[in-house]
Amino acid sequence: MRRLLVPGRGVALPEHWSWQWARERAGFQWAPEPPGPPFEPEDRVADLQAVLSAGDGPAVLVAHSAGCATVGFWARRHTGPVRAALLVTPPWVEDWMPRERLPFRSVVVASRDDPHATFAQAAALAAGWGAEVWDAGPVGHLDSKTGFGPWPAGERLVEALVRGAGLPAGASAPGVWPAEQDQEVP
Repeated sequence: MRRLLVPGRGVALPEHWSWQWARERAGFQWAPEPPGPPFEPEDRVADLQAVLSAGDGPAVLVAHSAGCATVGFWARRHTGPVRAALLVTPPWVEDWMPRERLPFRSVVVASRDDPHATFAQAAALAAGWGAEVWDAGPVGHLDSKTGFGPWPAGERLVEALVRGAGLPAGASAPGVWPAEQDQEVP
């Protein structure tokens, strides 16, 4: 199954987990290549649809930040090979962010201290999308600025979606996974 990375507004730094996955992990690719600002939803949706249409077989989308909006806007107009989506730290943009139920399994990774959305706001987006919420704990915006280069917990979440399996416990669950298991995760 394809694993398509849907970037946010800006160009992610090479230290960012999504860049590392695109470079180092088999099966991960950009959909589309990360653009520079400004964020143009119509263009981003068209680019995502082109990648999905050109590919072979089902896909899991892995969106970060404003890339979560791209997934929502895409789902308003298209159907296709998307089986699931991991929506990582979506920003709260009250009058702009799509809120319709997504037609595939989705999981919102929510941070307890994201400067772009409170945990409650991320949970509200998840409720509108019909998504599960995965509590990542206090991880900021889950980007290279907050120390996220490697993100093994995220890879496990993607693989759980690929397999159609249950999710590993979030940070608020007993055992405080993933931080205790993944020492490189802050």
